[in-house]
Order: sequence, then C-alpha cells, then structure tokens
Amino acid sequence: MSLKYIPMTKLSAFFSLGLALYFAVAISAQAADNVLESAAESAAPKETMFQAGKSYIFRVSDRLVDTVSGKSDELINRAMEVIGVRYRWDAELPQSGLDGSSFVGYVFKDRLGFLLPRKSTQMSRVGKPVNREELQPGDLVFFNTMRLTFSHVGIYVGDNKFIHSPSKGASVRVDDLSSLYWDKRFDGARRLDGSDNLSDTERQELLKEVKNLKRKSRSL
Repeated sequence: MSLKYIPMTKLSAFFSLGLALYFAVAISAQAADNVLESAAESAAPKETMFQAGKSYIFRVSDRLVDTVSGKSDELINRAMEVIGVRYRWDAELPQSGLDGSSFVGYVFKDRLGFLLPRKSTQMSRVGKPVNREELQPGDLVFFNTMRLTFSHVGIYVGDNKFIHSPSKGASVRVDDLSSLYWDKRFDGARRLDGSDNLSDTERQELLKEVKNLKRKSRSL
C-alpha cells in the first residue's frame, strides 16, 4: 500500500484552520462564562450598611482569633509596655492617659490592628463568654466597679493575673483576680471568636470610627 504525498501548502492550510476553530470555541466559552458571572453578580442581594458592618467585625475577629492564639505573648508584652501610664477618663492615647476601656482598645488596635467598641459594656457583647477556669491570655475580663455590670474591663495575662487601667489617681498595672476586691466584682470574660451581639446602632458607630481612622491615616 503506497502513501499519497500531501503538499506542505495543504498541510499548512489544515493546521491553520484547526487553530482558528480551537480559538473560536475557547473565546465563545469564555464569553459565556463572563455572561453567567455577570448575571450571578447582578442577581446577588446587596448588603445593607448594617450587614456590611457585621461582616466587617466577623472578618477582623476571625483574623484576630488566629493572631491572638499565635501571638498572645506579643499582645501581653505590648500591654506590659503601657504599665505606669496614668488613668485619664475618655482619653485614648498613652501620651495623654488611658481609662479602663481605652487601654484595652489601644493595646488590641496598636498590636493587632483590631478595633474594639469604645465602651466596656459594648466590649462585653463581642466574642463568646468563657468560664473563669478556662481563661487564656488575651481574653477580656470584666468587673462591676460602679454598681453597673461590665463597667470595667482588663486583659487576662495568665497565672490568674490581669492588666488594666483601674481608676482615677492610679495607673496601668497588673492585679490578681483572686484578690478580695476583684474577686468580689468579677463579672465574666469574653474570648473574641468572630461573633458579636452588638446592636445595629452600636455597629454603625463602630463603622463610623473605622471610617474616621481611615480618613486620619490618609491625611498623615
């Protein structure tokens, strides 16, 4: 059986035609995928501002859980560096002083880039409750110091100790949970796990604070 000779010009023509057909099919498939993706995006419901705020807290809290579990020593060390800073009501920077909740907020934001609500009562609704026996470094511990639940907050550092900015006339220091004063006023603890029980109004306030911080950072 003899093989017929096929001129190179015909082979080139067949090859070019095959390439053209391949690219035409590939481009058509990509175009179809793009149409389907656009349709899916347009059909997806848009997040409200409150939903976006909640998802923001979830995303950052999820990152925080991993970060705290791996960098609790770093967090505690940063808190220890603030020891001696005087208590000052409604102040937010060590240079001017820190009150109970602003101390906690400052340490978490400065070290982990995590924004907590401003008030200790609001902080008490972030994360999940943990028993006193299950405390780990980085957990938030709360106290009733003004005849109000969750009126004071500190950061648990281990060995039954916590660090906080206690009151007017005092400064950031480490105290023992088992001491008579703090043991009697212990109000519970929270571990940040990506969940929260903040109201829509509180979440909106937190979002506003995020926007203000971004605006300030751009102006620097």
